[in-house]
Amino acid sequence: MNNLFKIVKQKRKQLIIWLFEHSQRIYTSLFKNHKPWNVSKSDLLKFPEPSFGRHLGEFLDTNNFELIPKVERHDCYHVLCGYSTKVEDEIALQCLCYGNGKRSPYLYGAILLGIAILPDYYKYYYKSFKTGKAAHAFHHFDYQKLLTVSISDFRAAIFPKPELINLKLAS
Repeated sequence: MNNLFKIVKQKRKQLIIWLFEHSQRIYTSLFKNHKPWNVSKSDLLKFPEPSFGRHLGEFLDTNNFELIPKVERHDCYHVLCGYSTKVEDEIALQCLCYGNGKRSPYLYGAILLGIAILPDYYKYYYKSFKTGKAAHAFHHFDYQKLLTVSISDFRAAIFPKPELINLKLAS
């Protein structure tokens, strides 16, 4: 019976991955009108070691990604907040951003569907929401202009000390 629960949970995660992959292109083409950064992973990896840009490049390299044009900021949130690309972390990151004041149709959909399809992680989602609420607002920054900033200084400016402990940060 325990194996059956694991299989069902894995299928639910696969459904969310499929939804993310297919909705992302549609959302980007309909709702994102700003210019892409035109920055590659290799460009980011040339930044100095302690910089936010370098950490972003390493995150992309580790996950075998390139920045997605017009939604580069999303990967910046991963790096700033220390969330992985696992399904439950993607949803938790959206909850953190919601707590931080970010509002978008995509965010609402990700949170609602994520909680409905994977309620097993509700406590984690709620903790992430509270972390976002306690943090200084970061969802509105022009992250391309912050690539040279020290990642540790950036995080320290955003997250009050007790909340830093809650993040899964790899400095």
